[in-house]
Amino acid sequence: MDVEAKATATTATDSVELPSTNTRKPLELLRDTEALLRRPAVAKLVPILPPKLSKKLQTASSVAEESLNELAEINLEEIGDFDLRPARIRVGLSFVGFGALMILILLLHLKTLNLQFHSVEQMQRFWYQYVWFVCLGVAGMFILGRETMRPIRKRRKLPK
Repeated sequence: MDVEAKATATTATDSVELPSTNTRKPLELLRDTEALLRRPAVAKLVPILPPKLSKKLQTASSVAEESLNELAEINLEEIGDFDLRPARIRVGLSFVGFGALMILILLLHLKTLNLQFHSVEQMQRFWYQYVWFVCLGVAGMFILGRETMRPIRKRRKLPK
């Protein structure tokens, strides 16, 4: 008896049409999603909080609303490489500064709170943290070095 199975069901690619996707900008989507989460939370918290704290919460909510509306107006397609330069420099400097600060705090911790250990024992116990902080600083230096070697091209002004 030779029986072959026949496919009777339609496949997903045959007749199913996807609904048209909404082409909203990512920052608008962020604004709307945050508002859907924030507004009900604020509405539930305001009646149970003390009056002074509830007023501050409402103020913070309105500030968030305004700032997210401003963000939603930004067109991400217009942001160029030159516009991101200050942000990349700040990130690099933050990495270097945080790495140096944490190494300083680690050394302060070792010299004040771990006097029972000798220098070699301190290095054996805390080498992992030291390496992480040095690597963070080196990553910041790489970011800064890359930024200094990047050619500066100012945004071209389009004729009106």
